[in-house]
Amino acid sequence: MPSEEVIQKITEENLDEVFGLEYVSSQFQHKGLRIDTLCFNRENSSFVIIEYKKDRSFSVIDQGFAYLALMLNNKAEFLLEYNENTKNKKLNRDNVNWSQSRIIFISSYFTPHQKGAINFKNLPLELWEVNFYDKRLIEYEKVEPLDTSENIERITGEDKIIREVAKNIKPYDLDLHLKRGSDKTRKLYHQLKEKLLDLGEIKEVPKQFYVAYRVGESRINFCSIHFYKEKLEIYILLPDKNFDDPKKIVKKVPKSYGWAKNLKVLKIISEKDLRYTMTLIEQSYEFNKNR
Repeated sequence: MPSEEVIQKITEENLDEVFGLEYVSSQFQHKGLRIDTLCFNRENSSFVIIEYKKDRSFSVIDQGFAYLALMLNNKAEFLLEYNENTKNKKLNRDNVNWSQSRIIFISSYFTPHQKGAINFKNLPLELWEVNFYDKRLIEYEKVEPLDTSENIERITGEDKIIREVAKNIKPYDLDLHLKRGSDKTRKLYHQLKEKLLDLGEIKEVPKQFYVAYRVGESRINFCSIHFYKEKLEIYILLPDKNFDDPKKIVKKVPKSYGWAKNLKVLKIISEKDLRYTMTLIEQSYEFNKNR
């Protein structure tokens, strides 16, 4: 198995392809902690820390929350590191979503104890195992936590660092969006979701303002759902030439919004809208599934 340095080099060269992240810097040091790779997630406007591990005895919770606490307590230094090392639009404290900060651990192997440590709801930690099959074939595989409703802060006791991070970092989940709706729109959502998942290998990704649906590991949202008390707003992505809407219920999202090109929106207010809505979503799915 290659060294940590080799894994780090390969990962940094492929950050966008593997994780959808922007590279900021390597070996960033502050207050006695050294960050292997500092990244930025432009989709969430948040920082991501990547650490590479060969030691099988480290605690993912203790180390992970220590790094996140370092970031939250030293925001100016992280902003400076970004602004000095990237050519993109300069960041300031207000246009970073600090609540979405997270840490990724990459290793060739995680112990059952380490894997079990991430089985909490909304934990801002990810474990990724990397496998080298030959010099040209490398696989990154995310360790998926078990389904759980237990929040990390409920069992942290007096651990000040974990309590502080848990208070400030709030990964988005489906419950957040369901609470924005009503009994009526939650029922419509569950009916629509059942049909959506029948399309194929669909991944559900809760975001700050909507729930996105993607094909497999794609980072393209072929459908996204916004929750309201009286309606669901459905956004689909495909150009006019590939689109058939005989009822003319879909509207183009204005360019002034700064959102994706070819994004379109419609609304659902009752069960009778579901069947036709699915014909529109299916068109977006077919257009985007191989992109």
